[in-house]
Amino acid sequence: MHTVSLSPKFQIVIPKSVRQALGLQQGQRLQVRVQGDKVELEPEKSVATLKGRWPGLDTKVVREADRV
Repeated sequence: MHTVSLSPKFQIVIPKSVRQALGLQQGQRLQVRVQGDKVELEPEKSVATLKGRWPGLDTKVVREADRV
């Protein structure tokens, strides 16, 4: 477990070992959740990582005649 400090602007630095373990990149977006008295950070999933997640989902879209 790592300990970090809040800056005067309420920012934290994620330790290098954690960044490397999760493959985090500069500028990457993280989702922030409060779970009881804890704060959770989770890398935001890109659309590309969701590909194939719902194999049975019908992706056919009925188009209006004037939009075809």
